[in-house]
Amino acid sequence: MEAAIRTQELNPQKLARLFQRQFDLCKVTKGQTVAIVSDIGTRREYIHAAFAAADEIGFDIYEMCVNTVPGWTKVGVPTVGQCKGTLEALKACDMILIFHVPLFASWLREVQQAGVRVQMIIDAPDDLEQLQSPRGLKEAVLHAHEMYERTQNVRVTSDSGTDLHYSCGEYPVMSQYGMADEPGRFDHWGVGLIHTFPNEGSARGKVVIMPGDIVILPYCRYVVDPIHLEIADGHITAIEGGLDAELMREWLKAGEEFEGDRDPYALSHLGWGLNPQCRWDSIALYGDAPERSRAASRCFPGNFLFSTGPNTQGGGKRTTRGHYDVPMRNCTIELDGKVVVERGRIVVPEQIVPKEERG
Repeated sequence: MEAAIRTQELNPQKLARLFQRQFDLCKVTKGQTVAIVSDIGTRREYIHAAFAAADEIGFDIYEMCVNTVPGWTKVGVPTVGQCKGTLEALKACDMILIFHVPLFASWLREVQQAGVRVQMIIDAPDDLEQLQSPRGLKEAVLHAHEMYERTQNVRVTSDSGTDLHYSCGEYPVMSQYGMADEPGRFDHWGVGLIHTFPNEGSARGKVVIMPGDIVILPYCRYVVDPIHLEIADGHITAIEGGLDAELMREWLKAGEEFEGDRDPYALSHLGWGLNPQCRWDSIALYGDAPERSRAASRCFPGNFLFSTGPNTQGGGKRTTRGHYDVPMRNCTIELDGKVVVERGRIVVPEQIVPKEERG
């Protein structure tokens, strides 16, 4: 018996209009140059939609296709820069439209430092429409960004037993509101979140990942049994539980590059989601294909985004492949004693964005 297929709801003819709106959000105008960085697995309809939108707006656009399919589970892969002239070409354009994950790769920092804005697109057509940055999201994210930037100490708790403490300030706060609209800005179409990397060695306490929390990377699955983590000196020191704990142990162990390598167990970016268009139940509705989970599951409002592994995106030195991303529900987040998220609900009025009905 064939499995039921969840058909695409977005009329493909609307893609060009969606891309045109995204280019408008990114302030791409006539006379600018956009470079597409695609790969052999990129949806061709996305390339065609971008080209059609460029014709309507009147800017120049070309495609640079890399000879690989960058894996969803591998971060920091240098897809650009090894072929002569590619990095120089990208540093000379106004914006890059990239269709795989460039995070933690050195070339991304180089083009950003050159003032090039970078728009990542890695989600399904239905999600591009539903999650596209709603009115007020940018302002809410920037408000959270400024608050996080002033923060010295963070405490995250939950009724399930999480009690995590960490300090901030050593690394920059990084925020995404779904559009790369400023020079040197990286953003991801469909998201809305902030995060930073904790000060080295500062994270301590307990994290309890509960059923219904989501392992967005590497597995794209709901957690089915509790994972109990002990945190000391910025690293996970114990992982206890059932199947999900075993999966986490195996994945992080596979990320070790030598005996005693602790980098996969270090805490990485920590923050919270703010996009009201994103849904916690997206995996239940649409299945566990990564393309349907990348933004929707990562940025639903009030989740605490917990992760482990690399920190080079914030200027650190850890380049480990042992990366784990877990949006957690029902957590309370306190910044220097001020509650910003209470049991999974944003309580700062300036950070609450109304949901828009679409489709």
